[in-house]
Amino acid sequence: MLGLVGTIPEDRFPLTCGPALLKEGQIHIENRAVAVNRGTPALIAAAAETLRYLGRPAPFCYLVGDIGSGEGSRQLYKHLIAGIRESSFSALALHYFQPDVTLFKEMLSEIEAMAPRPTLIADAGFMYVAKMGGDAAHFDLFTPDAGELAYLADEKAPHPFYTRGFILHDENLVPDLIARAYRHNNAAAYLLVKGAGDHLADKEGILAKIDRPKEEVLEAIGGTGDTLTGIVSALIARGMKIEEAAVDAAKVNRLAGLYAKPTPATQIADLIKEIPRALDEVLGTGERSKTDEGSRRP
Repeated sequence: MLGLVGTIPEDRFPLTCGPALLKEGQIHIENRAVAVNRGTPALIAAAAETLRYLGRPAPFCYLVGDIGSGEGSRQLYKHLIAGIRESSFSALALHYFQPDVTLFKEMLSEIEAMAPRPTLIADAGFMYVAKMGGDAAHFDLFTPDAGELAYLADEKAPHPFYTRGFILHDENLVPDLIARAYRHNNAAAYLLVKGAGDHLADKEGILAKIDRPKEEVLEAIGGTGDTLTGIVSALIARGMKIEEAAVDAAKVNRLAGLYAKPTPATQIADLIKEIPRALDEVLGTGERSKTDEGSRRP
């Protein structure tokens, strides 16, 4: 099963845990509904749609509201510290969160004690706190965009706000930034760098670049990076090896964008609707009933 952890920018949204179902443009968890937009809801929706296509259980989500104070995030950290060890996930993806190094380290210790330990994926705030605490190497996959990668590559920056100016957020520099992040032990076992061209890398360098199909209109639509993280997390939870899942997820995300026929008015929910069609093309229709192959971790 896939576990997803994140926050939404709503002050009064309580800690909510349970399987997430996508219905009519909303994520439903327990008796609460959240509109699908960018951020964690987009990740959850993409993962839920991928798992539904594959005939797998819906992702189990831990969601709380946080408008930047960190109160909701701390509540969620403490909830995970108290009970995550008793859960059973093949993959666990951690998304938007307010960094708290002390609570993060406690939570990570509990995750490492899980048996079996899930494949560990991080995006956004969880990458930040993993780097801050020197714990990036505990993760199997990070999914940064070029700007987030620049922070990982800056060994002296204590926070993304302080990424040094000479480390430019330029996609042409992605290979150099990847090498620098690994050199300073600020990267997971694999990096899936999201952008106009998606790059898969490990400490040895670039393993794959996926840049087709290319819909330039999508660059202005928020949430496409979140959907990519959701798709790859679902494929890994299904049993794919990380390298295969990352490449396939990038292809699926791009094809879904193409099939959505994007305009400046396109919403991320329009892309998510096309994920099953894109999965059909990339994986083949037989994937709906195909048994698991491969291990969860490289």
